Amino acid sequence: MGERLLAIDTATVACSVALFEDGALIAADYAEIGRGHAEKLIPAIAGLPDRGKADRILVNCGPGSFTGVRIGISAAKALALAWDADIHGYSCLSLVAAQALQQMESPRPVCVAMLAGHGEYFLQNFAATGEPIAPFVTLTPEEAASQVAGDVIAGSAASELAAATSVDTYFSILPNAAHISLVTSNMKNRAARPNYGRKPDAQPAKIV
Repeated sequence: MGERLLAIDTATVACSVALFEDGALIAADYAEIGRGHAEKLIPAIAGLPDRGKADRILVNCGPGSFTGVRIGISAAKALALAWDADIHGYSCLSLVAAQALQQMESPRPVCVAMLAGHGEYFLQNFAATGEPIAPFVTLTPEEAASQVAGDVIAGSAASELAAATSVDTYFSILPNAAHISLVTSNMKNRAARPNYGRKPDAQPAKIV
């Protein structure tokens, strides 16, 4: 058996896992479930060959759902400890950009826009190589419309943002762990720490 990699993605309404051996995809599971990632994730991993056991683990660190990001990273860290596996993280937006580039006839710069809750978007512009042009930002739809670079938009908020701009080409995409190989190597070596993209909904009560 060659080197195996397990990819875990629970940062959005989708929940996906994928197992690779020597870079080749051997099994995957993807479902758009909205909620219930904790209940879906472990059975999905257990359903992979050898119960998903791998030498390396990659996990989506956000930006995305607070609960989803926490569930994915917690599971990845627990499995890495149990299996003595290496663990690294990747950006949700980088994977969406890579998936969009794969669907193009010829690569073009792409703006990734994901629903962030509270009527906001996570937004980041990428070059045709899949490399980010600038750090991601959290914006209102009005602010986001003025920050689109290029003529392609991808992500869960792509259709809404395209309608608010002059962009005609868009891809409504959610991240899928089965496509993690599309992301360049230098963007898959970050520490497995959460990047929620905004402050928590619940704030500590003020003592008066």
